[in-house]
Amino acid sequence: MKVTPQQTEKLLKGVQKFKLYAFSMMLTHLKERYAKEPSKLTLESCTKEINAFLDKYKAIMADDFIVIESL
Repeated sequence: MKVTPQQTEKLLKGVQKFKLYAFSMMLTHLKERYAKEPSKLTLESCTKEINAFLDKYKAIMADDFIVIESL
């Protein structure tokens, strides 16, 4: 699964709950970064980081994918 920049922006501005605590922690970090610098470059960087995380942990994130896909 790959998230789009639009989905990333919704993740960074939203308050979704995820089962995988590490993913929630990463999103908190990315939300802070994006809040400080809400540019297209920051959004692209965050999208790449989220996609790398999702690729690495896809086996244990099935429930969270449902939430992400609904964005």
